[in-house]
Amino acid sequence: MTEKKKGWFSRLKDGLKRSTTALSGGISDIFVKRKLDATTLEELEDLLIMSDLGVTVSAAVCARLSKGRFDKEISPQEVQVALAEEVANILRPVTRPLDIDKNYKPYIILMIGVNGSGKTTTIGKLARKFQLDGKSVMLAAGDTFRAAAIEQLQVWGMRNKVPVVSGKVGADAAGLAYDAIQKARADNIDVLMIDTAGRLQNKGHLMEELGKIIRVIKKQDAHAPHSTLLVLDATTGQNAVLQAQVFQEAAQVSGLIMTKLDGTAKGGVLVAIAEKFN
Repeated sequence: MTEKKKGWFSRLKDGLKRSTTALSGGISDIFVKRKLDATTLEELEDLLIMSDLGVTVSAAVCARLSKGRFDKEISPQEVQVALAEEVANILRPVTRPLDIDKNYKPYIILMIGVNGSGKTTTIGKLARKFQLDGKSVMLAAGDTFRAAAIEQLQVWGMRNKVPVVSGKVGADAAGLAYDAIQKARADNIDVLMIDTAGRLQNKGHLMEELGKIIRVIKKQDAHAPHSTLLVLDATTGQNAVLQAQVFQEAAQVSGLIMTKLDGTAKGGVLVAIAEKFN
């Protein structure tokens, strides 16, 4: 008997369990037999900000609570419901499935994110998902600066039995992307995922390299990349917001993948990013 597949919000809830537990405990500490006044609102806002929800979201939650409830006793449960509603209102408009458009073949996905964010592992997992959906998949090892990145992608290729286009360490990443598109077309591949380098310590070089890769891709298909997915590590907290800003400037990000959500109490950063870049 197979387990019923969980919905998106159900999986997100599971991933945010540690963040939710930390927040619930903090809310209970603040609102046990206390009125909603300026002091408790300030304490709540501080708690939300420390959970990496961001200043804007934290202020919105506090403003919503204060309407009609100010100077009255309020339960921790009421606060949690208001917070959940605010989070849902922010996430729902940006929640959509990653649909592979059959009009594009190959459907080109550009994968971006800093080294260590879990990008290569995410590529491997997505490759498996697309295979289960009946799609043929090819990977391109576009992070040509790190031998480990190339080797890791090749391992995922072998594990999923999908071809991997790779070159030597230091090879031109844009040239490799071109070769991968040509091969994907020749082999009638449905989905091509292109990995990229994520060396944020040199922002100028990062933007220049990503720009070159995108220009080469667009010469092959004016509508490509058809999806540009940014992979962020939830454990980095507010630093993830800064990373999102840099990559949004370098490439038109169409989707976000947040890794390691279940390993941190800083999962609120997902909400902060959704609110900032919606």
